[in-house]
Amino acid sequence: MKTNNISGKTRLCGLIGDPVEHTMSPVMHNAAFNKMGLDYLYVPFRVKKEELGKAVEGMKALNIKGLNVTIPHKVTIIPFLDKLDRLAERIGAVNTIVNNDGILTGYNTDATGFLQALLEKGIELKGKNVVILGAGGASRAVSFALAEKGAHLVILNRLLELDWAEELADRISRIFEREVKALELNTENLISALREANILVNATSVGMTPNIDDISVTPELLKPNLIVFDIVYNPIKTRLLREAEAAGAKTISGLDMLVWQGALAFEKWTGLKAPVELMKEAAIKELQKHEN
Repeated sequence: MKTNNISGKTRLCGLIGDPVEHTMSPVMHNAAFNKMGLDYLYVPFRVKKEELGKAVEGMKALNIKGLNVTIPHKVTIIPFLDKLDRLAERIGAVNTIVNNDGILTGYNTDATGFLQALLEKGIELKGKNVVILGAGGASRAVSFALAEKGAHLVILNRLLELDWAEELADRISRIFEREVKALELNTENLISALREANILVNATSVGMTPNIDDISVTPELLKPNLIVFDIVYNPIKTRLLREAEAAGAKTISGLDMLVWQGALAFEKWTGLKAPVELMKEAAIKELQKHEN
C-alpha cells in the first residue's frame, strides 16, 4: 500500500530478526498488499536475542497482525507463543506468527516454501542422498521437508554447534524411523558425504551480503550430477551457486524459497491467495538495485 494512505485502520505486519538490514520481505509484501488493495503495511524490526520476549509482548500490545521470524529467533521464539501449528511443532522452528485477537500461533512456511521451490524445478526427492550444511532454524525446516519426502540426509555443522546437528538428526531419525547422520562440517566429511550426494543444500548464512566471497564448500568438490540449492538469496547468485554452475551442476537460488515462504505467510495473514509472481518480481528488482 502507499504510505500516504496509512490510517488508524491499517493492519501492521513485519519481520523480527538480527540483522534485518538486507531483508527483501518488506518490498515483497508491500508490493503484494498494494496490488491486492489491502490496508496493510509490512515493516522490519531488528530485535536482539535478549529482547525477544519484550518484542512478542509488543506484538500483542500493538495488535500487530503477523510477523515473520528470521535468524537468530526461529527456535527461541517458541516458548513465547500461545500455540504452534502441527508442522512447526514437529520441526521445532517457527518463521511465521499470526495474531488472532491476542492469541499468537506459530507456523513454519520455510519447509513448504523450500519444497515448492524444488517441485517447480521438477525434482523428485524420494531415495535421494542430500547433504545439508547448517543446523539452525532454516536447516530444521529443510531437513524435515526432505525427510518427509523420503530423502536420505547427512547434516554437517561447524564443531562449535555440532550438538545442534546431533539433536536435529536424532529428532528426524525418531520421527521418520530412518538414520540421519550428523557430522562436523570440515573438508574430510564434505568429501565423503558429497561422494554419494545427489543434492547439496546450504542452510547457513555463509555467502550472504556483504560477505559475498565466502563459500562453505571447496569448489573442486562440486560436480555436474549434483543439484545445489543455496537458501541465501542476497545476492541472488551466491559464490556457491556460481561455482556450482561452473562445475556443471544444476542450481536453485534461495530467492525461490524466499518468495514461496513469503507467499504462504501472506495467505495466513490475509486469508487471500498471494500474487506469487509479483512478489518475486519485486524482490528481484530490489536485489538487482543493490547489486548494481
